[in-house]
Amino acid sequence: MEDNPVRQPDDANGSPSAPDKRQFAGNLSKYARPALIVGALIAVVCIALLIIIFFLDSFNAATYSMTGNSVQDATDEARDIRDTYTGARIGAIVGLAVFGVVALASGVVLYLNRGTAPKEEYDDGEDVDFDDLAGQ
Repeated sequence: MEDNPVRQPDDANGSPSAPDKRQFAGNLSKYARPALIVGALIAVVCIALLIIIFFLDSFNAATYSMTGNSVQDATDEARDIRDTYTGARIGAIVGLAVFGVVALASGVVLYLNRGTAPKEEYDDGEDVDFDDLAGQ
């Protein structure tokens, strides 16, 4: 064949389209990087939320104990103070577990598929440096 920038037909029918040679794992890899970013980001937010809840619980317990009472008492007021952030705490723990697993699984997928990117078709292997671009 002659050196021509026009793509030549690949099969007997004359179709210029090339078959997709990538494996299924390669298609899965394109979703793994965004999943890793989102999973890690939400896991960090959940950890920060748990730390904030810990400090708020400590502050509520300290202010309640200034009156001589304890949050460990069996009174309704002490139970209300203990249960103030229960929903947020459970949500943060579940979010941390779910998105931690998502980040871990996507990291494993990226690790197992490292170096399996398809070779670029337009790359002819010739390097271009600054002198070539400047015309010198």
